[in-house]
Amino acid sequence: MNNMQTIDEERTEIFIRAYSKDFPEYLLMLEKEAKEQDVPIIRKGTQELLRFLLRMKKPENILEIGTAVGFSSLLMAEYVPDSAKITTIENYPPRIEAAKKNFDMYDKSDRIKLLEGDAGEILKSLDTRFDFIFLDGPKGQYESYIDDIIRLMKKDALLVTDNIFKEGDILESRFALERRDRTIHSRMREFLIRLRDEESLENVILSSGDGMTLSVKVK
Repeated sequence: MNNMQTIDEERTEIFIRAYSKDFPEYLLMLEKEAKEQDVPIIRKGTQELLRFLLRMKKPENILEIGTAVGFSSLLMAEYVPDSAKITTIENYPPRIEAAKKNFDMYDKSDRIKLLEGDAGEILKSLDTRFDFIFLDGPKGQYESYIDDIIRLMKKDALLVTDNIFKEGDILESRFALERRDRTIHSRMREFLIRLRDEESLENVILSSGDGMTLSVKVK
């Protein structure tokens, strides 16, 4: 049996880009700026999968948890019907201002609604039902969000959760990690167990990007 080899992430991104359709130029520029400023945005594999899922699902009402500078909101707006609306939540003031600027600059402010504040509190206040939810907020809070997320999902709605591997930490034993990283490790594993055991959801775990789950509300 051949030994498994670790696939270098940078080489993987280059390979994916070589065989993928291009994204709009302004998204490529925004991605480059974010990387230069060390702002976390979704990885190439996640971008590709999101585009594919959005084209297939054609959602009309999208919820995003974790706006950052607005890159993923803008990407989603490119690949859904013109009538679709995106609601996105962010709590960090500098990124809120950057996202607002980007939404205005690229003429998407009429389609993207930015809610400012703690995602946990905002989720509890919402009563709109969504047919597509992208969860990319604070990783240690995923488990605390899930009850409200399920409540807000329509029947057959799709939940896409990003960064479930957290740079590979979640794949390790918690005792192999620095003590400061163990809480997020435990909470993410609790979140994955909750998804697995939730009767209203059907789930699959993917290794795209930094690890993702796709969850469909079946009940």
